[in-house]
Amino acid sequence: MQRSFFGLALVLGLVSAVGPFAIDMYLPALPTIGRSLQASPATVQASLIVFFLALGMAQVIYGPVSDMLGRKRPLYFGLALFSLGSIGCALAPDAGTLVAMRFVQGLGACAGMVIPRAVVRDLHTGTEAARLMSMLMLVFSVSPILAPLTGSLLIEAFGWRAVFWAVVGAAALAAALVHNFLPETRPLEERASSSLRSALRSYAVLLRDGHFMGLSLIGGFGVASFFAYLATSSFVLIDHYGLSPREYSVAFAANAAAFIGASQLTARLGRRFGLAPMVKVAVTVYAAIMVATLVVHGLGADSLWVMLPMLFAGYGALGLVVPTSMVLALEAHGPIAGAASALAGTMHFVCGILVMGTVSVFAHGDPMPMLSAIAAPAVAACAFAWGTLRPPMRGASAGAAR
Repeated sequence: MQRSFFGLALVLGLVSAVGPFAIDMYLPALPTIGRSLQASPATVQASLIVFFLALGMAQVIYGPVSDMLGRKRPLYFGLALFSLGSIGCALAPDAGTLVAMRFVQGLGACAGMVIPRAVVRDLHTGTEAARLMSMLMLVFSVSPILAPLTGSLLIEAFGWRAVFWAVVGAAALAAALVHNFLPETRPLEERASSSLRSALRSYAVLLRDGHFMGLSLIGGFGVASFFAYLATSSFVLIDHYGLSPREYSVAFAANAAAFIGASQLTARLGRRFGLAPMVKVAVTVYAAIMVATLVVHGLGADSLWVMLPMLFAGYGALGLVVPTSMVLALEAHGPIAGAASALAGTMHFVCGILVMGTVSVFAHGDPMPMLSAIAAPAVAACAFAWGTLRPPMRGASAGAAR
């Protein structure tokens, strides 16, 4: 049982990592791409924003489709579309084509983001779901930890276009893993009750569920806070602080390692304290650290060696929030897990896109816009946690976890 549990987490984690791999390998190349295609930083950032826009939009389609057709067939389609977009990016002659192909790439990558979460809910609830989700995150961590470094090495050796050929290979590997090792977890009899009409009804039910919406916004603003760092950190750390692409990759990987390492404690802490109380405490700590980082910089401590340890501690706290809030959001919606996973994921990306779009307008290489865009969503996530996870809900969630 333990082996199959880990094997499932391994497959789901690697499939989920394909899309983020196309983000994280790409980050060290942003300044280089701008120079190569004679594009402004805002245009280069647009190629990142449209990827997230596609990820957010397509989730509301993939979720219900996976409820109707099963989990595997939409995954195959998504990986094929992702590969097509990646090839287009690798061959892009100008920034406009690159932006368009990044959108196609994001539409395909979305399948690997939303469907594995539905598979987790198909099989488990409560702390077992949190345990599987945290193990999935552990495997998923191969992207933010290794991808920036891998991308920087590829860029140095072969140029930025090599990044996109590499992710085509990653998509092919993911398709092989799905074919050989991932069982279909959506039975035929359950698919028979799913249709476009039932999907619309499901979304109507979810949108009226204040507890679900609150939990989705906790995760959404937490994700948005990280997206602000993701969109601007390469310009701040490379252009403002003078790091090389390889040094930037190490700094980025350290924050990702803090997030993933802390996420491995979710099941253990959830069993001891309850999942909902854990989320409240962790998101409060996260918001406090990110606000403190902003204040310290505002008081004149413009030092990379002050900022990085504080970001490391903050993203460690966030690692307890995002996966657990998703587990709690899906807890009561097993029959419509695909739709619930899709809507929650869409809300995550909508929050992230709004923050990324805002910070891209004000970003000019100085850390202050980046830190402001990190701190503001962190405070919003904290506010939604304290408003959503009130004592009655906390007791219910802890009981469900047990």
